Amino acid sequence: MNSPFFLTKLLDGRLRWLLIFWMFLMSAVAYLDRVNISIAGQAIQKDFGLTDMQLGWVFSAFVIGYALFQVPGGRLADRFGARLVISVGVLWWGAFTTLTAWVPSGLAVSVVLLIVTRFLLGLGEAVVYPSSNRLVSTWIPSSERGLANGLIFAGVGAGAGVTPPIIIFILYKWGWHWSFYISALIGLAAGAVWFLIARDTPREHPLASQKEIEHIEAGLPPATKESCVALPWRAILGSRNVLAITFSYFAYGYVAYIFFTWFFIYLSRVRGLDLKSSALYSMLPFIAMACAAPLGGWVADRITLIYGRRAGRCWVAVFGLSLAAVFLAVATQVESARVASIVLAGGAGALYLAQSAFWAVTADIAGKSAGTVSGLMNMGAQVGGAVTASLTPWIANRFGWTPSFLVAAGLCFAGALAWLLVDPDAPISNPIE
Repeated sequence: MNSPFFLTKLLDGRLRWLLIFWMFLMSAVAYLDRVNISIAGQAIQKDFGLTDMQLGWVFSAFVIGYALFQVPGGRLADRFGARLVISVGVLWWGAFTTLTAWVPSGLAVSVVLLIVTRFLLGLGEAVVYPSSNRLVSTWIPSSERGLANGLIFAGVGAGAGVTPPIIIFILYKWGWHWSFYISALIGLAAGAVWFLIARDTPREHPLASQKEIEHIEAGLPPATKESCVALPWRAILGSRNVLAITFSYFAYGYVAYIFFTWFFIYLSRVRGLDLKSSALYSMLPFIAMACAAPLGGWVADRITLIYGRRAGRCWVAVFGLSLAAVFLAVATQVESARVASIVLAGGAGALYLAQSAFWAVTADIAGKSAGTVSGLMNMGAQVGGAVTASLTPWIANRFGWTPSFLVAAGLCFAGALAWLLVDPDAPISNPIE
């Protein structure tokens, strides 16, 4: 039997979902590579003699690099395509994940080297989500983008969720250095498969059926079909939609990065759980994320189909962010460490109900500049993450952990209100055309 013909029949009408599934895996691997340091953080602190503030700088270094390269990474994806940009990014982050374990301790510049290595790792990982949104803008009809983005970002929860038990196992068996080596190898293997199966447009893919190509192209919004390859910065930065979504994603990132950086340490050091219990309970928010992201995307698509984009995108985002704020505030009043973990996991899940709305709207309004616009938006989230990595322990040390979570809750609610300014039916207009 002819192998390509067999695969074409097997994937008939579903090839786009194979690419989305692989982006789910790439998303999971990306978060394995970034969250491993928060689990290994206490071992690294001991080896390098770091204070909490210094460890916060190490966390922030990754996020700053990740934030700074969001827009260039998105622009590269718009110019060269998601397939090549993600593949090169995987090679880059595999190298610097490995180099993190090679940084020697005991030198006068050890902390500086660790910070620089994490910063450069952040540059490589920055291309993943702007590139994935560029892929979504060309491969996924508008009516399916909530679910597609929800599945991609379910990888965040899956990757971050499996990281604690994997890294704890490796720490016990071989030490923290091997957790970085193994993470790098997994990423390189996933990236190699991605390069083999991905193409930038349906018409470029040898396994895409004519039926699926026509289905995709019929469902693309007008912004994607316009001739303009790259929107000018004047149009992007002058868009109320872009500014409101970027602010909201800043608030989103501030809250999300509490789970990615300090949550494990919070459970073990502040709530008093032992190492194994901390690893178990620190999985809960990420399991909630993995379940809530596709659920939120599916619900958003269904509501969009019936009531329109404003209801399906904006109001789902308002609901998810507002509910997350409530969970964060309630968790501060819970005495039991285990119950508090469950309540905070509910907050993480509520947060991820809103996730797909950000990426679906930016793909719809930006079209062929989806990589650039979503990169700008995601830069807002990473700036929020960089702030929380250092500000959260500062607030906790000065005022306690309860105010840390209340600040996050207030900012999350402000992010919900920003969605009231968004019009998802208004593509970014190019004043030149």
